[in-house]
Amino acid sequence: MTDTTAASPSLDSDFAPLALRSFALSVVGLGFLFVLNNYLIFWQDWPGLSNLFAHQGWFGFDPLRKPLSGLSITLGWVQLASYLVLVLGVIGFVIKTPQRLMHVEAARLGAIAAYIVRAAFWAVFIVGLGDAIMSFLRVEGFLGYFVGADLEKQLGQSRFRGTYFHMPLIGLACVIAYFKKTLGFSWLALLVVVAELQIVIARFVFSYEQAFMGDLVRFWYAGLFLFASAYALVEEGHVRVDVVYAGLGPRGKAWVNVLGCLLLGAPLCWVIISLGMWSKAAVINSPILAFETTQAGFGMFVKYLMAGFLAVFAVSMLVQFMNYFLANAAELREEPGRPARPAGLND
Repeated sequence: MTDTTAASPSLDSDFAPLALRSFALSVVGLGFLFVLNNYLIFWQDWPGLSNLFAHQGWFGFDPLRKPLSGLSITLGWVQLASYLVLVLGVIGFVIKTPQRLMHVEAARLGAIAAYIVRAAFWAVFIVGLGDAIMSFLRVEGFLGYFVGADLEKQLGQSRFRGTYFHMPLIGLACVIAYFKKTLGFSWLALLVVVAELQIVIARFVFSYEQAFMGDLVRFWYAGLFLFASAYALVEEGHVRVDVVYAGLGPRGKAWVNVLGCLLLGAPLCWVIISLGMWSKAAVINSPILAFETTQAGFGMFVKYLMAGFLAVFAVSMLVQFMNYFLANAAELREEPGRPARPAGLND
């Protein structure tokens, strides 16, 4: 996407667009960095900011029972510095690109949000279908004929299946999402109906029912519900229930969208991310760390991924809310070259 430029503003003459761009990009960058640091803390045993602050006795944190070692202290400082470097890097980038208009930056954020949603859709579809097939082969005793007895036993362990079967499929989904620019949630909705229909037919016609059949419906439906929320926001398909909003003019609607993103949208996403990833026992981290599965031994091994849906939902919505924020701020400033109907101003 090429930049749409106008007369290059300076910090002295037009500071507001630079500040708004810096804010939006920093919020998005900090969201991604928080998720990355969550992985480093709970999967790679990095100390994290809370342990570093406790070790240093800052901000009222209780002292650690076991002080951090030299390497852990260094890693903690690296994590702290990463947040500072990110914010300073964003500010430096914005200052060096003052000609980039806010609606152009918003479009870039919208493209990022769309990619996340596309990757999530393909991951849900491919992993769900692949794990359902594997569960069927396993419960019927056919899996060993294809992979051997040893690998069959390992694929019956959630950690092994998640690491060596699910993760490569998720990587494949990310590649497909990069090249395929359209979203297929209408197809996923149809697949949910088909999956439910085959349960009914198999149960009442052939008297056949297995746990993985219901697991597939729940897995696909959870993805449809959470990811389609961001998809609806990306595609301007969300439904408003505010009777006041409909009677406002373009500038009034833009103000509502800007304030809504700042006061409601972005804070909600940060609450989900922070509470869901604050500790090992948090609602997102705990199932993923344990590769949690359902109680049915021959069901699908994807329950832990459904906890990850919350993180994907929050991150994609955070990016899209910042897209909305910048697009509507551009409307308020009447930027040249902005779309005729910017994000959030549909009737």
